[in-house]
This record gives sequence, structure tokens and C-alpha cells, in this order.
Amino acid sequence: MKRKQRIKMMVDLMMTLLLLMLVGYQLWGEEAHEWAGASMLVLFLLHNLLNRGWYRAMGKGKFPPIRIFQTIVNLLLLVLMGMQMYSGIVMSRHVFAFLPIEGGMSVARRLHILGAYWGFLLMSIHLGMHWNSMIAMAGRLSGDYRKKDGQTGKRSFVPALAGALIAFHGALVFMERDFLTYMFLKSEFVFLDYSEPKLLFYLDYLSLMGLCIFLAHYLSKWLRKMGTAQRKEESNEKRNRSFSAGLPGAYRLQQSGTGRDTEYGSTE
Repeated sequence: MKRKQRIKMMVDLMMTLLLLMLVGYQLWGEEAHEWAGASMLVLFLLHNLLNRGWYRAMGKGKFPPIRIFQTIVNLLLLVLMGMQMYSGIVMSRHVFAFLPIEGGMSVARRLHILGAYWGFLLMSIHLGMHWNSMIAMAGRLSGDYRKKDGQTGKRSFVPALAGALIAFHGALVFMERDFLTYMFLKSEFVFLDYSEPKLLFYLDYLSLMGLCIFLAHYLSKWLRKMGTAQRKEESNEKRNRSFSAGLPGAYRLQQSGTGRDTEYGSTE
């Protein structure tokens, strides 16, 4: 694996770990939360720098369904991360306390709640969109990467079943932890259970992340198949047009023994 790919994978892994730490604000304390947020800002900028080719290619080429989906998720994530960084800096009491910022706390709190809940789900969806690539890179690092799908096809139902079970638990967590309430700002005060064991908290949030990865992964597969079908249809239409354009306006087939001419494909 190339050095750049290794760096990308390490950055993504650290961002995922920091995301899990950030959602557990009550488990680590305010100062640790702020330092984790500042580290996330640095890694987010590095992540975008490493993937700057995506921005250069944005306005180029065709936009099949999978690319539209990925573009929408990425742009929403960009907006949400900007909201989180702005609101986090405004509310900071430790890392950015030296900045002469006054006021704006009420708006910053609302933005931070929106960014936290929507951001967690969209970052997990982002992981799901690239899940195959991440598994392949992890396999290369561990030396267990197989190029032929046939070697692993018989066992593919096992991770799919495990993923479905995790996703089911994640759906329960989504409802039990009132995500919709905070995603749509029905409450501006988030209930935090400071006595909740870390293990139970992270089992819930890993399941919720698993739900998003599961849905995004299989939605991406379906969108890719849709794009492949569209390309085949377009290719067939183009082939048919080329064939039709190659025919003469009219040609005559002399029928044996009749002395008559028969016309085919006349455009007159």
C-alpha cells in the first residue's frame, strides 16, 4: 500500500475515534472535549487536503446516482463541520479562551446541538459509503487481502447477518436516545447521564454508527447497480443510433425471377 493511502487510513481512524470521544462529552469532561474537538479540526483539514482531488473533480464528468449521493453527503458534512468548529470556538472555555469573543452563545449552542447529532450520523454514513475500500485497505495492511471474490463469497452472509443485527440494535438506540428531538431542535437542552457506564454508552453508539454504515453501504451498492444499468441502456441506445445512421437511405434487393425491386429503410 502506498504511503499516502496509509496516512489517509490513519487519519480516518483517528477521526472516528475522536468522533466517539466527542459524543461522550459527559464521560470525559469539558476540557478533554474541547481538546478532542480542536484535534478533530486539524484532522478534518488534513483529511480534506489529502482528498483535494475530489474538489478538483467536482464539476467534471457525469453524475450517476452514486456520485450524486456521495456529493450531497460530503457537502452536508462540510457545512456541519464548519458549524461545529465555529460554535465550539465561540463556546470554548479552555482551548480557545484566549480569543476575544463576546456574545453569540445562544446561537452557538443551537448550532452545536445540530452539528453534533446530524454530524455523527452523516460521518457514519460517510464511512458506510467507503466501507468496501476501508475493508480492502485493512486487509492489505493485515496481509489478508484476497483479490478474488469467489474465495470469500461463501462466507459473505456472516458479516451481512452480523451487520443486520447491529443495525437493528442501532435503530432501537436511535429511538431510545431521542435523536429526532435534538436533530430538529425540539429541545435546546440535551439530557446527559453522567452515571452511565462507558461500556454501555459506547456499545449503544457503536451500534448506531453500525446502523448508518449498514444502510449507507447497501444503499451505495444499489445505487452503483442502478448506475451500471443506466450506462448499459445508454450504451445500447448509442449503438442502435450508430447502426441506424450507418444504413443507406434506401437500398434495393433484386428479387430473383420477378424483375421487381423492393425498397427497405427508405427515408424519403
